Order: sequence, then structure tokens, then C-alpha cells
Amino acid sequence: MAGHSKWANIKHRKARQDAVKGKVFTKIIREIVSAAKQGDPDPDKNPRLRAVIEKALSVNMTRDTINRAVDRGTGGGDNENMEEVSYEGYGVGGVAVLVETMTDNLNRTVSEVRHAFTKHEGNLGTSGSVAYLFTKRGEITFNDTSLEDEVMLVALDAGALDIENDGDSLLVITEWETFGQVKDALNAAGLISDNAEVTMSPSTTAEIDNVDDAEKVMKMIDMLEDIDDVQEVYSNVNFSADVMAQLEQ
Repeated sequence: MAGHSKWANIKHRKARQDAVKGKVFTKIIREIVSAAKQGDPDPDKNPRLRAVIEKALSVNMTRDTINRAVDRGTGGGDNENMEEVSYEGYGVGGVAVLVETMTDNLNRTVSEVRHAFTKHEGNLGTSGSVAYLFTKRGEITFNDTSLEDEVMLVALDAGALDIENDGDSLLVITEWETFGQVKDALNAAGLISDNAEVTMSPSTTAEIDNVDDAEKVMKMIDMLEDIDDVQEVYSNVNFSADVMAQLEQ
């Protein structure tokens, strides 16, 4: 899964760049408000809120901004008409795509999502067409593989499901509900990760081995992510080493 790891790094780098431009803050704040409104305002008692806060911190959102969003959620009123809807479809090369949205206008959202798929030779599918390929889980990544023994000892003791070493990085896998406690245990042991998130992990990958198709997939994902109502876009794309080299030029 080294190729998938590099693709994930591109996504994380893009997310940080977008955050500088203010593109992702509004979406994250909306998600924090919703998570706080629907559950406990204490992130230690609300796994979903904890995961969103970790996402906010990863793009350098300030604690003050996060706390204000939590207060908005617990105060009521905000996001009253927001509905959370997922859309599923396929890109070129059979790439499965799962799109999570938060919207107050379903007609607008589905129209924009469908347009992004069709513009880049993809197809919007029916509910359940690709969701079964993804599992919600926590992923904590370390780029230093020499930490494997220490990470394994702490993470498994804290409730992690598995630790994978692909030769380039370590991946700690957790249940999404226990993501926070495992990350806290690693931090307490002085093991600071290079990336940590709750994500939708694919059970299979769609291999893309030519640049034209890779660019179509990336442009489709970019277009979906630029839609105001879209919160997250997940895919099972895996680019070959040659394609990755050309994309990173």
C-alpha cells in the first residue's frame, strides 16, 4: 500500500494548502457544530467530535475557533436545517468514490455532485453501490519505521487493532471510536505521529497506471472537494509508482 500512502500524502499536503486559503475551515467548523449539537460537547465523551477536532488541529485551526464552533453547536440554532447525505459513484478506471456532504438543499447538492462526476467521465451511482467497500476507522501514521517496537507496545495496549509497516512508514489502525484514546496514549509516551485521522478505508484498490486517467481522477476529486456542501471525499484509487513520479513533477 506504499502507493496509497503517497497518494494520501498528496491529499494531506493539499488540505494544508487549502487551509491557508481558508477553503476548508468553513467545512470543518460546520462539522464541529454538527458533532457538538448531536452528541456530548466534551470530545472525550464524543468520538465524532474528537475526530473532527483532530482534523481541525491538523490544518492549524486555533483552539479558540474550535471552542467557538463547539459553543455554537451546544447553543442550538446553527445547522438546524442541515442534513448529512452521502453520495457514491465511480471514476475512470473503476475508481470507487464516496462523497460525504452536509447540506440545506439536497437538489443543489446532488446536481453539483453529479456534474463533477460526469464532467470527468465518472458516474454517480445508487446508494450502497460503493459504500460497502469502505470501513470507517482511525489511522495514525509515523514516517519513522524505527519506532515500530515502541509504537506497537503502546498502541496495542491502548486498544489499537493493528500496526502495519510498509517499509516507508508505520500505520496504526484503530476502531474509529477509540482513535482518540490510542492517539492520547501514543502522545503521552512521547510518540508524536506525522498524521492522524478518522477516515474511510477501502477494502480493495483500483489501480491506475496511466497519467491521463490519474489526472482525470484527481481533477474529479478536486472538483468534488471544491463544492461548498461536500465535507469529505474518499476513494480507493492507487496510482502506480511511475504515475506517482509523473504527478509529483
